Amino acid sequence: MPLSEHEQRLLEQLEKQLHEDHRFASTMKTVSSAGNYSTRNLALGALIGIVGIGVLIAGISSQLILVGVLGFIVMFGGVYLALSRKGGARASKSAEKAKAAQKSGFMSDLESKWEQRKRDEQGS
Repeated sequence: MPLSEHEQRLLEQLEKQLHEDHRFASTMKTVSSAGNYSTRNLALGALIGIVGIGVLIAGISSQLILVGVLGFIVMFGGVYLALSRKGGARASKSAEKAKAAQKSGFMSDLESKWEQRKRDEQGS
């Protein structure tokens, strides 16, 4: 389905703005790099998870509920460690605050540009 002339103009404007908006590009770069996993945590967590599975199986085979529960807790801790993000909680809190500040600024910029387009269209 072909785009109308008005839609093509809007699309061209959006593409032009995306190429010109360096702040948006830097925001996207920080967002994409903020979620890296630590290789050390991943390897250590996987090892602890495997040990936890072994303790869980040992607890089940010996019919000791306490050992089985302990194995499950160790396994859960290993998985949690493996999936924890690089930098710890302090870095993630500051990253969340920075994202919220950038997001609110970015969204207000988009809203103002949208309102400007509406005014331009009504004036034409």
